[in-house]
Amino acid sequence: MILLLQKEYNSLKHKLPFKYIFIVSALMYSLTIMGNPVLAQTPDTNQNVDSCISAKCHADMGQKKFIHGPVAVGKCTVCHGENKKHMSKPKWNKFDKIKQSMSKICYSCHDKLSFKKIMHKPVQQGECITCHNPHESDYKYQLTAKGSDLCYKCHDKNLTRNRYVHGPAAVGGCILCHEAHSSDFKNNLRVEGSELCFLCHTDMKKDFDEAKFRHKPVAENCANCHNPHSAPKKFMMREDSPALCFTCHKEKKKEIEEASVKHAAVTEGKTCRNCHDPHMSNIAKNLILPPLDLCMSCHNQEIDKADGSKLPNMDKMLKANTDHHGPIKQKDCSGCHNPHGSGNFRILRDQYPSTFYKAFLTENYSLCFSCHEKSVVLNPRTTKLTNFRNGDVNLHFMHVNKPDKGRTCRACHETHASNHPKHLRENVSFGMFDLPLNYIKTETGGSCLPGCHQLKKYDRVNKQENKWEEPIIEKTSK
Repeated sequence: MILLLQKEYNSLKHKLPFKYIFIVSALMYSLTIMGNPVLAQTPDTNQNVDSCISAKCHADMGQKKFIHGPVAVGKCTVCHGENKKHMSKPKWNKFDKIKQSMSKICYSCHDKLSFKKIMHKPVQQGECITCHNPHESDYKYQLTAKGSDLCYKCHDKNLTRNRYVHGPAAVGGCILCHEAHSSDFKNNLRVEGSELCFLCHTDMKKDFDEAKFRHKPVAENCANCHNPHSAPKKFMMREDSPALCFTCHKEKKKEIEEASVKHAAVTEGKTCRNCHDPHMSNIAKNLILPPLDLCMSCHNQEIDKADGSKLPNMDKMLKANTDHHGPIKQKDCSGCHNPHGSGNFRILRDQYPSTFYKAFLTENYSLCFSCHEKSVVLNPRTTKLTNFRNGDVNLHFMHVNKPDKGRTCRACHETHASNHPKHLRENVSFGMFDLPLNYIKTETGGSCLPGCHQLKKYDRVNKQENKWEEPIIEKTSK
């Protein structure tokens, strides 16, 4: 009878006025109670009476994507223990708080973790539920939050708030680099040092393994230069160069800062990285090109200097002249020039006169004497030290070794290259004038007729008679 009334009621309830609906509902409720009083006092016999999850209790439990096994099968007692009175009177018979370590409960089902040297703090404290929800979650492994949002519940979120962010950190992939439970390496890293970076940067690893020269920080730990989370600088650099470079290369910092003659390659553009590869190279000193080619990559044009003068196009000059100075032959400009800066003209490594005239002192030619024998200008007579002699009269001594107006090496010799033997000049540079040298070589000597003096001849075997008068230019300049 009750079922028939229920059926009829359901078909008509949308058509009846409200007061009739109320009366019919009350009547049906009374008939139900009187006809089946047991139904009003006991739970549905189709319901699992052992489960904590029902329409009345914990109804919202087990609705998320990832559910803990005991919850999924309604076996809450696996973790919470038994309390037989709880189901009949839950309000007055609540479960006691779990007293034992959470990890002990977890390990009653889960395989115990094999702990390494460094343990994540929640794991060390046995608090698995710091990261894992013990009931259910929208995230895999029942994590309490997604990706880095979980980590930031404890760790500083400012780690990734700089302008440039490392890819894994940007997408919340902390566990790409860090072990979630324990590790043998500091900061729970998966692998130590640069080998961790090479797990993703495989192209860099290949180049690094094949390179002859490797920058020490790369060999040890990329994080020496790069912040692994984020940084204000591009490529997550900890500092811009050269400041970053100077954190290790302190002696170079001092040298560069104290240099009165600066090399623009060190102070402009990419600074140190204009010449050096910060990771690896097949060239000594981690140069990005062989030394001479590197220099010519800038010195292949005239360069304007701050004082209004110009540096010549050295690439063009070297290609136009066949007789190269020794360091040029060795393709190493740094034989004479300090690429980091110097206290000397043209960033030379040591002293060398920048003028046509210079009072003679050996220290004024320290650069030349680092390779050449200085006795060539200290002995007025010789038969062995030089071929530039008239009989035994040493003509190097005669030109250079003067107390006031000694002719410097540059008066007759090109310092880089020439088309004449011994790098002799085509012209003698004197202020704004280029005076022709007019040098003619003979088998045992030679002659010259520059603007400095009249025709002079010399011969090592048959000494020539010359009127060694004062130079013409010197006379007319008085």
